[in-house]
Amino acid sequence: MGGEVYDGDIMEMPERKELLGLVPTATYGDHLPQEGERGGALHLSSILPALSSAIGHPVPTAVHDDPKNLQYALGFPDVRSAIVVLVDGLGFWNLTDRIGHAPYLRSLMKDEANRRPISTCAPSTTTAAMGTFGTGTCPGLTAMAGYTQLAPARDRLIQLIQFKDPLAPRTNGPVVPIIDPHDLQRQDTIFEALTAQGVRVTSSGLAKFKGSPLSEAALRGSKYIANVTPRERVRAAAEAARKPGLSYLYIRDADKVGHSSGWDSDKWIAAFEHIDAQLALLAREAPKGTLIVITADHGMVNADPSKRIDIACEPVLQQGVRFVGGEPRAVMLYADDDPEAVAERWRDFLEDRALVRTKAQAMTDGLFGTVSERVEPMLGDVIVQAVDEVTIVDSRTQADKATRLPSVHGSQTMMEMDIPCIVDVA
Repeated sequence: MGGEVYDGDIMEMPERKELLGLVPTATYGDHLPQEGERGGALHLSSILPALSSAIGHPVPTAVHDDPKNLQYALGFPDVRSAIVVLVDGLGFWNLTDRIGHAPYLRSLMKDEANRRPISTCAPSTTTAAMGTFGTGTCPGLTAMAGYTQLAPARDRLIQLIQFKDPLAPRTNGPVVPIIDPHDLQRQDTIFEALTAQGVRVTSSGLAKFKGSPLSEAALRGSKYIANVTPRERVRAAAEAARKPGLSYLYIRDADKVGHSSGWDSDKWIAAFEHIDAQLALLAREAPKGTLIVITADHGMVNADPSKRIDIACEPVLQQGVRFVGGEPRAVMLYADDDPEAVAERWRDFLEDRALVRTKAQAMTDGLFGTVSERVEPMLGDVIVQAVDEVTIVDSRTQADKATRLPSVHGSQTMMEMDIPCIVDVA
């Protein structure tokens, strides 16, 4: 990895060791982070509350009391209409490392304010981040804390993309959620709060995501417009912005191609170029004066096959563990033994390959933000966050392909936690 040169400026890339090392746990709140601190107002959870203030209808949340202060901190001007774009998997440093392939984004990155990353939530994964983004709160309140987590009332794991049992055999028919998304995620969304004020809120995306369990949990409350092609989806978001209010556009390709081919592959670069073209089209099509904010849910790191750890092959890692939840970079262990004993065995085995904390330690550190009494039993008794290019999988219950993805995310490294918050005005 190295700096991309353009117009006499250099986008500086940190050294690989720094990018793949753990960073301080991000905080939640309305303050600007102090030196050495991450998060606060510069956090994924801040974006929608800040935008609600920018369009004149401020919505406070359980972790953000002052939407106007968030608006100032993130640099959003007052506007009649705004469009927020979430590009799944396009971390700040993934974007920076390939900025030479993105003329529109490159032009925006000349603004120093756009060259400042903000923080996503932990775990740095889509299910947790969508809940954090959509509600303006944190995983400890949304009850969306990982790709898979325990459903205590059912005493089994639940996968939070489709709200299904991850161990159930695949079928050709529709997936029936085993938990009502509205019952699991009980925080009001920003979209719901704005709609209740009579504000126009529009989501533009694929038909398959309309009314999906994840959408209902994290992003309910908007009018959803489904279209087949990326161009149609971009134009729908731009057209909706002609009326005052908020538009949301979701772009999934960076994450999808990253998982299938690797985030630094030729296929990923081609997808990134296509994403940049979509964003440029949005800027051209949006009504003059529309605020456009571009962000992401997480970054991505490459997985080194030689550093893959399979729990199925390591009896010591199975000892005292009932369920293995989370994902390969952020594992949640549900114990039938003393959690500290389980954590100690994992620390001894993994050494410097991961940070291992008990749930109590992780909560004290603020990893999930504020944790409600209802959500606490859903969290793993032991939380394991991988560093470098390490993945931790379990071939007893996970499909082989899922344990060997070329690029992954979920941990607390700089590469995974830093996301863009890029501002443009059409």
